[in-house]
Amino acid sequence: MRVMRSVNLLLAALVVPTVLAAQTYPSGKDPRSTLKPGRHDAGISTSNMKLVSTTPKAAQFDTVRGLTFVNSDMAFGGKYVYQANFAGFTILDISNPAKPEVVSVTRCITSQGDPSIYGNLLFISAEGAGNRNDCGDGGVQDPKDHMAGVRIFDVSNPKAPKLVKNVQTCKGSHTHTIVPSPTDKKTIYIYVSGQQAARPETELAGCKNGNDPADATNSLYQLDIIKVPLNAPEQAKVIPGARIFTGLDGGGECKIYCAPSSGRPAGAGRPQPAANMPDGPRNCHDVTAYPAMNLLLASCTTHSILVDIKNPEKPFRIDAIMDTNNFQGRHTAAFSNDGRKLIQTDEWGGGTGPMCQASSMIELGGNTILTLDAKNKQTQRAYFKLPAAQSAEENCVAHNGGIIPVPGRDLYVQGWYQGGVNIMDFTDADKAFEIGHFDRGAINPPRPVDVPAAAAPAGPPVRGNGNTIGGSWGAYYWNGHVYSSEMDRGLDILELTPSDMLSANEIAAAKLVTYTEFNPQSQPKYTWPAAFVVVRSYLDQLVRGNGLDATRTKAIDAALTDAEAKTGAARATALRTLATQVDKDAVGAKDSARVKTMASEIRRLAAAK
Repeated sequence: MRVMRSVNLLLAALVVPTVLAAQTYPSGKDPRSTLKPGRHDAGISTSNMKLVSTTPKAAQFDTVRGLTFVNSDMAFGGKYVYQANFAGFTILDISNPAKPEVVSVTRCITSQGDPSIYGNLLFISAEGAGNRNDCGDGGVQDPKDHMAGVRIFDVSNPKAPKLVKNVQTCKGSHTHTIVPSPTDKKTIYIYVSGQQAARPETELAGCKNGNDPADATNSLYQLDIIKVPLNAPEQAKVIPGARIFTGLDGGGECKIYCAPSSGRPAGAGRPQPAANMPDGPRNCHDVTAYPAMNLLLASCTTHSILVDIKNPEKPFRIDAIMDTNNFQGRHTAAFSNDGRKLIQTDEWGGGTGPMCQASSMIELGGNTILTLDAKNKQTQRAYFKLPAAQSAEENCVAHNGGIIPVPGRDLYVQGWYQGGVNIMDFTDADKAFEIGHFDRGAINPPRPVDVPAAAAPAGPPVRGNGNTIGGSWGAYYWNGHVYSSEMDRGLDILELTPSDMLSANEIAAAKLVTYTEFNPQSQPKYTWPAAFVVVRSYLDQLVRGNGLDATRTKAIDAALTDAEAKTGAARATALRTLATQVDKDAVGAKDSARVKTMASEIRRLAAAK
């Protein structure tokens, strides 16, 4: 999230773009568009998902005062969810997803609190002028007490987390991403995205603002990197950063949808960069690592930047592409499981404004799908945005999400603030579409039509004259459920339900993928065990997409049922025979590639013990 000036947001919403012909807009006829408002009793709309439980925000954070106590991102480890808050974090035991239990609540002013977990270490991002080394309230009175960087907590006893170290960085940490060392299991690296200008050297030695991206002494134009020895986290230290911005031009950004950009407001008392800064990016909002492929995808305002991280201490830029539509702020990145498709989200308006109204174009504030060629060059493809119009009382724009491990498909579950949670299918990079959602009505009711806007009561510093900031900060699939960090209401746990868009076999296959630890911005590579539901997932997809003649899909279904009833060598023989038949089906099939993959999965199942 980026907190924007109210005036700039209003201008961004009211502007008439230069090019109108190709624009599309969300539908106002969707059931999500007319849900009853209410903080805890709002109307709910669901499709292909069901709500398993809602755990209210901890009492220590239960306030709607601006951004001070909103829930932010999550990390997952063992039986725990680590849910961050601008004023600390909550550890919840989700052994029973229907009845999560709060294990502990840690108060620690740490805007915005982006979390990651690695073993017994919890890492929390800290940015801004009000964070103190001791986690206390009341603001920073003495610069030596200012904390901006990454806090490290020992959570080996989840009932009593202990602060191990504050790792200070020059620009603070808006977000961060863990990159494990590929050669040393006892070392991890934290790539830090700091949004503010460099702190004064009198506050932190070695910090320096500047306008030369090639100047290695300049604290700007780099991602900070923290090296963490896992056996001695108190020795974590900042090492030379990732200088991936040199030579990037920010000019010529607006080519199609030309709404005016608006920068982040200057923080009170913070040093500001030089006025003659180059117009290319100097930082990123989020970066997503894909360690299994030694890649990192960075969301850097105007640019999508692909980085090689084979040596985490010496990363280098592979490719960079500017959007063609005037992305206001690239926010979050993701990879398809095979690493050939990319997602970049656009936090149009900074996350505090209602950017999903019927008058808000779909080409801004949503997702862009890109593809990589054999040389890892990016090509921009389709746009996708929440298709349902939201009300003027709901802050809504694309935000954080992650991959759902359904074999044969590329599915992305994502939070949209008060737009709720939805699932995007981007298997076809040119035709992304929605297959499921969960949404509540606005937290605030609409104002009476006879009350002038000027008479609206003063409220938090957000667009909308005091509307409450809330909704899903991020939604992630982990070990069989979707978890959504509700900024105002608490923690939602959802479950996928079968439909013509998502089969029971596909849901069951996704549940076969489990991990003991998950940090959404350090993306794992999903693999599936050999299983009948994996094979049937491909079969369901061929039926849904008419990828193979119906007479053959029915015959394959019957053969799988027959094989599943057998055991041992008889089952293996039946499956090998079926795989040979399916090989022949691939010739001339509408979706030959999927048929071949299904044959391969049948053989893998035949070989499984």
